Amino acid sequence: MSAPDGSPVGAERSVGQLFASATAEMSALVHDEIALAKAQLRQDVKRGVVGGGAFTAAGAVLIFSLPMLSFALAYGIRTWSDWNLAICFLLSFAANVVVALVLTLIGVVFSKKAKKGKGPQKVAASMKQTAGVLQNAKPHPRRPAPADDAVEAVARSTS
Repeated sequence: MSAPDGSPVGAERSVGQLFASATAEMSALVHDEIALAKAQLRQDVKRGVVGGGAFTAAGAVLIFSLPMLSFALAYGIRTWSDWNLAICFLLSFAANVVVALVLTLIGVVFSKKAKKGKGPQKVAASMKQTAGVLQNAKPHPRRPAPADDAVEAVARSTS
């Protein structure tokens, strides 16, 4: 079995290899977070489009179907009952308004779902959490060097 960079698991890796591996994993994490944000935004946009379509359909039903449906329904009610024709037209109009209200309610429900969509906010919170974890990460303490009298102090230059 091998690590993502191809070195055997359990083998000592240099600091450069560890840094390269961490950088690659952070890059993959950022790309995955961006892909998640895009997917959640797409879902929110779809909900908004459905809500807008329902509002449009409600308007279209109310505008275009009223004349024909009103006449047909009013004369149908008049045929089945002996009510005044004006009352039949009012009942016809009320039926069309009920249909438009139902479509409007559907539009409101989908619009609220689109507004509740917290896609980008969830991703931003996840990225902040990841950054917080990385900021609090501390390196493992080093083991003390064995006490050996043969070790000499090395002077470092300031240049």
